[in-house]
Amino acid sequence: MSRVVTFGEIMLRLATPGFARFQQAMPGSMTATFAGAEASIAASLAYLGIDAAFVTALPDHAIADACIADLRSLGVKTKHILRTPEGRLGTYFLEHGANQRGGNVIYDRDGSSVAITPASAYDWDAIFAGCEWFIISGITPAISRNASDVAVFAVQEARKRDIQVVCDMNYRTKLWRWEPPLSARELATRTMRALLPQVTVFVGGISDATAMLGIEFNGDLKALAQQIVAEFPHLTHATFTLRDGSTAVAQCFSGALYEAANDTLHTAPTYAITQVIDRLGAGDAFTAGLVFCFLQNSAPSSAIAFATAAGCLAHSIEGDYNYSTRAEIEAVMHGDGGGRVSR
Repeated sequence: MSRVVTFGEIMLRLATPGFARFQQAMPGSMTATFAGAEASIAASLAYLGIDAAFVTALPDHAIADACIADLRSLGVKTKHILRTPEGRLGTYFLEHGANQRGGNVIYDRDGSSVAITPASAYDWDAIFAGCEWFIISGITPAISRNASDVAVFAVQEARKRDIQVVCDMNYRTKLWRWEPPLSARELATRTMRALLPQVTVFVGGISDATAMLGIEFNGDLKALAQQIVAEFPHLTHATFTLRDGSTAVAQCFSGALYEAANDTLHTAPTYAITQVIDRLGAGDAFTAGLVFCFLQNSAPSSAIAFATAAGCLAHSIEGDYNYSTRAEIEAVMHGDGGGRVSR
Protein backbone atom coordinates (compact mmCIF):
# COMPACT_ATOMS: atom_id res chain seq x y z
CA MET A 1 0.00 0.00 0.00
CA SER A 2 1.39 3.38 -1.03
CA ARG A 3 0.01 6.86 -0.50
CA VAL A 4 1.21 7.97 -3.93
CA VAL A 5 1.40 5.92 -7.11
CA THR A 6 3.00 7.07 -10.35
CA PHE A 7 2.73 5.28 -13.69
CA GLY A 8 4.83 5.71 -16.80
CA GLU A 9 8.02 4.72 -18.57
CA ILE A 10 11.49 4.61 -17.09
CA MET A 11 14.42 4.65 -19.48
CA LEU A 12 18.16 4.40 -19.72
CA ARG A 13 19.54 7.93 -20.08
CA LEU A 14 22.87 8.30 -21.91
CA ALA A 15 24.30 11.81 -21.64
CA THR A 16 27.41 13.25 -23.24
CA PRO A 17 30.09 14.30 -20.74
CA GLY A 18 30.09 17.97 -19.84
CA PHE A 19 28.80 20.03 -22.75
CA ALA A 20 30.15 17.82 -25.54
CA ARG A 21 28.20 17.41 -28.75
CA PHE A 22 27.11 13.91 -29.74
CA GLN A 23 29.71 13.76 -32.48
CA GLN A 24 32.44 14.72 -30.01
CA ALA A 25 31.40 12.12 -27.43
CA MET A 26 30.63 9.14 -29.65
CA PRO A 27 32.33 6.79 -29.98
CA GLY A 28 33.48 7.19 -26.41
CA SER A 29 32.15 7.42 -22.89
CA MET A 30 28.59 8.43 -22.01
CA THR A 31 27.11 8.93 -18.55
CA ALA A 32 24.42 6.31 -17.90
CA THR A 33 21.59 6.94 -15.45
CA PHE A 34 17.90 6.04 -15.33
CA ALA A 35 15.20 8.59 -16.04
CA GLY A 36 11.53 9.16 -16.78
CA ALA A 37 9.03 11.77 -15.63
CA GLU A 38 6.84 9.62 -13.41
CA ALA A 39 9.79 7.67 -12.03
CA SER A 40 11.52 10.95 -11.25
CA ILE A 41 8.44 12.20 -9.39
CA ALA A 42 8.25 8.99 -7.36
CA ALA A 43 11.98 9.22 -6.55
CA SER A 44 11.64 12.83 -5.37
CA LEU A 45 8.65 11.98 -3.18
CA ALA A 46 10.40 8.97 -1.66
CA TYR A 47 13.47 11.12 -0.99
CA LEU A 48 11.16 13.48 0.90
CA GLY A 49 9.92 10.58 3.02
CA ILE A 50 6.62 9.90 1.26
CA ASP A 51 5.44 6.32 0.72
CA ALA A 52 5.58 6.31 -3.08
CA ALA A 53 5.35 3.51 -5.64
CA PHE A 54 6.25 3.49 -9.31
CA VAL A 55 4.40 1.26 -11.78
CA THR A 56 5.65 0.35 -15.25
CA ALA A 57 6.56 -2.62 -17.42
CA LEU A 58 10.20 -3.61 -17.98
CA PRO A 59 11.93 -6.42 -19.84
CA ASP A 60 13.28 -9.31 -17.83
CA HIS A 61 17.02 -8.72 -18.01
CA ALA A 62 19.94 -7.49 -15.92
CA ILE A 63 19.82 -3.82 -16.97
CA ALA A 64 16.17 -3.59 -15.94
CA ASP A 65 17.19 -5.29 -12.67
CA ALA A 66 19.67 -2.46 -12.12
CA CYS A 67 16.98 0.08 -12.92
CA ILE A 68 14.67 -1.36 -10.27
CA ALA A 69 17.50 -1.58 -7.73
CA ASP A 70 18.25 2.10 -8.35
CA LEU A 71 14.64 3.04 -7.60
CA ARG A 72 14.59 0.89 -4.48
CA SER A 73 17.78 2.53 -3.23
CA LEU A 74 15.85 5.80 -3.11
CA GLY A 75 12.94 4.25 -1.22
CA VAL A 76 10.57 3.88 -4.17
CA LYS A 77 8.30 0.84 -3.97
CA THR A 78 8.59 -1.33 -7.09
CA LYS A 79 6.38 -4.30 -6.21
CA HIS A 80 3.96 -3.68 -9.06
CA ILE A 81 6.50 -3.25 -11.85
CA LEU A 82 5.74 -5.90 -14.45
CA ARG A 83 8.54 -7.94 -16.02
CA THR A 84 7.75 -8.88 -19.60
CA PRO A 85 9.21 -11.40 -22.06
CA GLU A 86 8.53 -8.97 -24.89
CA GLY A 87 9.48 -5.34 -25.30
CA ARG A 88 12.63 -3.45 -24.47
CA LEU A 89 14.05 -0.82 -22.15
CA GLY A 90 13.57 2.58 -23.74
CA THR A 91 16.60 4.83 -24.11
CA TYR A 92 17.19 8.51 -24.60
CA PHE A 93 20.35 10.35 -25.50
CA LEU A 94 21.07 13.78 -24.06
CA GLU A 95 23.33 16.56 -25.22
CA HIS A 96 23.42 19.42 -22.71
CA GLY A 97 23.01 22.94 -24.04
CA ALA A 98 25.39 25.77 -23.29
CA ASN A 99 25.05 29.51 -23.76
CA GLN A 100 23.00 30.15 -26.92
CA ARG A 101 23.04 26.47 -27.98
CA GLY A 102 20.03 24.60 -26.64
CA GLY A 103 20.10 21.05 -25.38
CA ASN A 104 19.06 18.13 -27.55
CA VAL A 105 17.27 14.87 -26.73
CA ILE A 106 17.06 11.88 -29.07
CA TYR A 107 14.50 9.23 -28.10
CA ASP A 108 14.85 5.53 -28.82
CA ARG A 109 11.84 4.04 -27.10
CA ASP A 110 9.62 2.46 -29.78
CA GLY A 111 8.53 -1.01 -28.73
CA SER A 112 9.43 -0.55 -25.08
CA SER A 113 7.72 -2.88 -22.63
CA VAL A 114 5.41 -0.18 -21.24
CA ALA A 115 4.50 0.89 -24.78
CA ILE A 116 3.14 -2.55 -25.67
CA THR A 117 1.82 -3.96 -22.38
CA PRO A 118 -2.01 -3.73 -22.16
CA ALA A 119 -3.95 -2.34 -19.21
CA SER A 120 -5.31 -5.80 -18.38
CA ALA A 121 -1.81 -6.99 -17.45
CA TYR A 122 -1.68 -4.71 -14.39
CA ASP A 123 -3.39 -5.51 -11.08
CA TRP A 124 -5.06 -2.14 -10.52
CA ASP A 125 -6.86 -3.25 -7.36
CA ALA A 126 -3.54 -4.06 -5.72
CA ILE A 127 -1.80 -1.02 -7.22
CA PHE A 128 -4.39 1.42 -5.90
CA ALA A 129 -4.92 -0.19 -2.47
CA GLY A 130 -4.40 2.57 0.11
CA CYS A 131 -3.49 5.09 -2.58
CA GLU A 132 -4.45 8.75 -2.07
CA TRP A 133 -2.77 10.37 -5.09
CA PHE A 134 -2.11 9.05 -8.59
CA ILE A 135 0.34 10.86 -10.86
CA ILE A 136 0.76 10.54 -14.59
CA SER A 137 2.24 12.76 -17.27
CA GLY A 138 1.45 13.67 -20.85
CA ILE A 139 4.57 11.77 -21.89
CA THR A 140 3.03 8.35 -21.24
CA PRO A 141 0.10 8.66 -23.69
CA ALA A 142 2.54 10.13 -26.23
CA ILE A 143 4.60 6.92 -26.40
CA SER A 144 2.15 4.71 -28.29
CA ARG A 145 -1.54 4.11 -28.89
CA ASN A 146 -1.46 1.29 -26.34
CA ALA A 147 0.27 3.43 -23.71
CA SER A 148 -2.35 6.11 -24.30
CA ASP A 149 -5.14 3.57 -23.76
CA VAL A 150 -3.46 2.34 -20.55
CA ALA A 151 -3.05 5.90 -19.27
CA VAL A 152 -6.73 6.68 -19.78
CA PHE A 153 -7.76 3.39 -18.20
CA ALA A 154 -5.50 3.94 -15.18
CA VAL A 155 -6.86 7.43 -14.59
CA GLN A 156 -10.43 6.15 -14.79
CA GLU A 157 -9.63 3.37 -12.32
CA ALA A 158 -8.11 5.90 -9.93
CA ARG A 159 -11.15 8.15 -10.07
CA LYS A 160 -13.48 5.19 -9.43
CA ARG A 161 -11.67 4.86 -6.12
CA ASP A 162 -11.85 8.60 -5.33
CA ILE A 163 -8.10 8.96 -5.72
CA GLN A 164 -6.81 12.43 -6.56
CA VAL A 165 -5.23 12.49 -10.02
CA VAL A 166 -2.35 14.77 -11.00
CA CYS A 167 -1.41 15.17 -14.64
CA ASP A 168 1.87 16.87 -15.51
CA MET A 169 1.29 17.76 -19.16
CA ASN A 170 4.92 17.58 -20.39
CA TYR A 171 4.36 18.18 -24.10
CA ARG A 172 7.01 16.36 -26.16
CA THR A 173 6.58 17.11 -29.83
CA LYS A 174 9.06 14.37 -30.85
CA LEU A 175 6.88 11.64 -29.32
CA TRP A 176 3.35 12.32 -30.55
CA ARG A 177 3.52 10.43 -33.83
CA TRP A 178 1.59 7.21 -33.40
CA GLU A 179 -1.39 8.25 -35.55
CA PRO A 180 -0.28 9.73 -38.85
CA PRO A 181 -1.20 11.91 -40.64
CA LEU A 182 -2.19 13.83 -37.48
CA SER A 183 0.43 16.32 -36.39
CA ALA A 184 1.99 16.01 -32.93
CA ARG A 185 -0.05 18.93 -31.69
CA GLU A 186 -3.34 17.61 -33.10
CA LEU A 187 -2.81 14.14 -31.62
CA ALA A 188 -1.74 15.54 -28.25
CA THR A 189 -4.74 17.87 -28.08
CA ARG A 190 -7.25 15.14 -28.93
CA THR A 191 -5.71 12.65 -26.50
CA MET A 192 -5.22 14.96 -23.53
CA ARG A 193 -8.68 16.47 -23.87
CA ALA A 194 -10.04 12.93 -23.48
CA LEU A 195 -7.91 12.30 -20.37
CA LEU A 196 -8.25 15.59 -18.49
CA PRO A 197 -11.93 15.24 -17.48
CA GLN A 198 -10.74 12.64 -14.93
CA VAL A 199 -7.88 14.80 -13.59
CA THR A 200 -8.08 16.88 -10.40
CA VAL A 201 -4.76 18.76 -10.54
CA PHE A 202 -3.36 20.20 -13.77
CA VAL A 203 0.41 20.85 -13.91
CA GLY A 204 2.23 22.34 -16.87
CA GLY A 205 4.00 25.22 -18.45
CA ILE A 206 2.16 27.88 -20.41
CA SER A 207 3.37 26.30 -23.64
CA ASP A 208 1.97 22.92 -22.52
CA ALA A 209 -1.47 24.44 -22.02
CA THR A 210 -1.49 26.25 -25.34
CA ALA A 211 0.01 23.40 -27.38
CA MET A 212 -1.92 20.47 -25.89
CA LEU A 213 -5.25 22.14 -25.18
CA GLY A 214 -5.36 24.71 -27.96
CA ILE A 215 -6.02 27.50 -25.44
CA GLU A 216 -4.88 31.02 -26.22
CA PHE A 217 -2.70 32.85 -23.68
CA ASN A 218 -3.04 36.63 -23.63
CA GLY A 219 -0.55 37.29 -20.85
CA ASP A 220 -3.03 36.90 -17.98
CA LEU A 221 -2.08 33.73 -16.07
CA LYS A 222 -5.17 33.75 -13.87
CA ALA A 223 -7.40 34.02 -16.92
CA LEU A 224 -5.58 31.04 -18.46
CA ALA A 225 -6.16 28.99 -15.31
CA GLN A 226 -9.81 30.01 -15.20
CA GLN A 227 -10.28 28.91 -18.79
CA ILE A 228 -8.66 25.52 -18.16
CA VAL A 229 -10.84 24.91 -15.11
CA ALA A 230 -13.94 26.06 -16.98
CA GLU A 231 -13.28 23.50 -19.71
CA PHE A 232 -12.44 20.74 -17.23
CA PRO A 233 -14.61 21.46 -14.17
CA HIS A 234 -13.38 18.40 -12.26
CA LEU A 235 -10.08 20.23 -11.72
CA THR A 236 -9.53 21.62 -8.24
CA HIS A 237 -6.18 23.24 -9.07
CA ALA A 238 -4.26 24.44 -12.10
CA THR A 239 -0.55 24.79 -11.49
CA PHE A 240 2.12 26.27 -13.73
CA THR A 241 5.89 26.23 -13.95
CA LEU A 242 7.14 29.56 -15.25
CA ARG A 243 10.48 29.71 -17.03
CA ASP A 244 12.35 32.45 -18.85
CA GLY A 245 15.86 31.79 -20.06
CA SER A 246 18.42 34.12 -21.57
CA THR A 247 20.72 31.18 -22.39
CA ALA A 248 20.74 27.41 -21.86
CA VAL A 249 22.59 27.84 -18.56
CA ALA A 250 20.93 31.03 -17.29
CA GLN A 251 17.28 30.63 -16.39
CA CYS A 252 14.62 32.33 -14.29
CA PHE A 253 12.28 29.82 -12.67
CA SER A 254 9.00 30.35 -10.80
CA GLY A 255 5.56 28.84 -10.33
CA ALA A 256 1.89 29.63 -9.78
CA LEU A 257 -1.02 27.74 -8.22
CA TYR A 258 -4.66 28.47 -8.97
CA GLU A 259 -7.38 27.31 -6.57
CA ALA A 260 -10.69 26.80 -8.33
CA ALA A 261 -12.75 26.76 -5.12
CA ASN A 262 -12.01 30.38 -4.25
CA ASP A 263 -10.77 31.70 -7.61
CA THR A 264 -7.35 32.60 -6.19
CA LEU A 265 -3.94 32.58 -7.87
CA HIS A 266 -0.87 32.09 -5.67
CA THR A 267 2.57 32.88 -7.06
CA ALA A 268 6.05 31.91 -5.90
CA PRO A 269 9.26 33.94 -5.91
CA THR A 270 11.31 33.92 -9.09
CA TYR A 271 14.73 32.29 -8.82
CA ALA A 272 17.59 33.49 -11.02
CA ILE A 273 19.60 30.38 -11.89
CA THR A 274 22.87 31.47 -13.45
CA GLN A 275 24.56 28.07 -13.69
CA VAL A 276 22.21 25.31 -14.80
CA ILE A 277 23.84 21.93 -14.19
CA ASP A 278 20.95 19.88 -15.58
CA ARG A 279 17.45 21.18 -16.24
CA LEU A 280 15.87 17.83 -17.08
CA GLY A 281 13.69 16.67 -14.20
CA ALA A 282 13.13 20.16 -12.76
CA GLY A 283 9.43 20.02 -13.62
CA ASP A 284 9.20 16.57 -12.04
CA ALA A 285 10.76 17.94 -8.85
CA PHE A 286 8.20 20.76 -8.93
CA THR A 287 5.30 18.29 -9.25
CA ALA A 288 6.69 16.11 -6.47
CA GLY A 289 7.06 19.14 -4.21
CA LEU A 290 3.49 20.15 -4.91
CA VAL A 291 2.04 16.72 -4.09
CA PHE A 292 4.24 16.53 -0.99
CA CYS A 293 2.63 19.73 0.26
CA PHE A 294 -0.87 18.53 -0.57
CA LEU A 295 -0.17 15.47 1.57
CA GLN A 296 0.97 17.76 4.40
CA ASN A 297 -2.17 19.91 4.04
CA SER A 298 0.05 22.93 3.50
CA ALA A 299 -1.42 26.32 2.74
CA PRO A 300 -1.55 26.95 -1.03
CA SER A 301 0.96 29.79 -0.82
CA SER A 302 3.39 27.50 1.00
CA ALA A 303 2.75 24.65 -1.42
CA ILE A 304 3.65 26.65 -4.51
CA ALA A 305 6.66 28.17 -2.75
CA PHE A 306 7.95 24.72 -1.76
CA ALA A 307 7.30 23.21 -5.21
CA THR A 308 9.11 26.07 -6.92
CA ALA A 309 12.09 25.87 -4.56
CA ALA A 310 12.29 22.12 -5.26
CA GLY A 311 12.27 22.75 -8.99
CA CYS A 312 14.92 25.43 -8.55
CA LEU A 313 17.25 23.08 -6.68
CA ALA A 314 16.80 20.34 -9.28
CA HIS A 315 18.66 22.55 -11.78
CA SER A 316 21.78 22.11 -9.63
CA ILE A 317 21.83 18.30 -9.71
CA GLU A 318 23.04 16.11 -12.56
CA GLY A 319 20.50 13.54 -13.71
CA ASP A 320 16.71 13.53 -13.70
CA TYR A 321 16.25 12.77 -10.00
CA ASN A 322 16.13 15.56 -7.42
CA TYR A 323 18.39 14.52 -4.54
CA SER A 324 17.24 17.43 -2.38
CA THR A 325 16.04 17.03 1.20
CA ARG A 326 13.06 18.76 2.74
CA ALA A 327 15.40 20.90 4.85
CA GLU A 328 17.36 22.01 1.78
CA ILE A 329 14.20 22.90 -0.12
CA GLU A 330 12.76 24.80 2.84
CA ALA A 331 16.04 26.70 3.26
CA VAL A 332 15.79 27.97 -0.32
CA MET A 333 12.07 28.60 0.14
CA HIS A 334 12.84 30.83 3.14
CA GLY A 335 15.52 32.83 1.37
CA ASP A 336 18.71 30.91 2.04
CA GLY A 337 19.69 30.47 -1.59
CA GLY A 338 23.18 31.87 -1.50
CA GLY A 339 24.89 28.53 -1.97
CA ARG A 340 27.05 28.81 1.14
CA VAL A 341 29.11 25.81 2.23
CA SER A 342 27.53 23.84 5.08
CA ARG A 343 30.30 23.33 7.66
